[in-house]
Amino acid sequence: MSKTVLITGATGFLGSNLLKKLVELKYEIVVLKRSFSKCARIDSMLNQVRFYDIDKTGLSRVFSENRIDIIIHCATSYGSENTEPKNLIESNLIFPLELLDLGSKGGVSCFINTDTILDRRINIYSLSKKQFREWFGIYANHMICINVALEHFYGPHDDKSKFISFIINKLLTGENRIELTAGQQERDFIYIDDVVSAFILIIAEIPKFKSNVINYEIATDSPIKLRDFVELSKKLTKSNITLDFGALAYRQNEVMKLNVDTSEIRKLGWEPKVPLIEGLQKTIEIERRGIIK
Repeated sequence: MSKTVLITGATGFLGSNLLKKLVELKYEIVVLKRSFSKCARIDSMLNQVRFYDIDKTGLSRVFSENRIDIIIHCATSYGSENTEPKNLIESNLIFPLELLDLGSKGGVSCFINTDTILDRRINIYSLSKKQFREWFGIYANHMICINVALEHFYGPHDDKSKFISFIINKLLTGENRIELTAGQQERDFIYIDDVVSAFILIIAEIPKFKSNVINYEIATDSPIKLRDFVELSKKLTKSNITLDFGALAYRQNEVMKLNVDTSEIRKLGWEPKVPLIEGLQKTIEIERRGIIK
């Protein structure tokens, strides 16, 4: 019997790539979005899923009209320096908590949350994400609660505000100079296809899970310093831009060394398939074509 999956954030970068794969695998899909959401990433799938505009329709109606088996929460607000804390709390804590509660009451078997590996002390975004994760213990007796913490994922058509897309766009558009930190912090960059494959594997394994709270950390286990990553990107784009390392200060509570444990997801048989250079080359090639157009 086909499972019905409710997904949030389907118009975003991660959500749209995951939605495409779920549609290919013949899942029944319910998408929550806003009436003003830009749907360019999912235009080809608009007639294959059921949509609800949550700014016009109450969430309770979504659950009364559909028998939801799995919730995948990909929607998130990264905020900015000027973002009010209450706005991030509404998006990253209150909204998914309402989904979690309705799912628990509506017989949903599994809630999959998309989290960040960033330390909760980094900013309001990371704090709000970690605060939601703590609510799983309240609902774990009613459904399987899975937290998927992601390292820096990337790929073509990501938002230009994200670090990797920002760097690649600057390198491709002929900017003269990019101001950066000293770039000694380690990060793990994982291609979007590998992230999607981890989600698909987790979904397939749900019937076998015994624990009601499960945490998976998704990364390649091949960390690289930000400086080396940016210099590699410059080499692959053949850019002449000046990289001004040290022009910016590190963030308060910046994480310099990674502490990521991918052992649990690897126990399921998952492993990343796309090396960093290959993923960057794919991304750069597609982004370059978009700029030329």
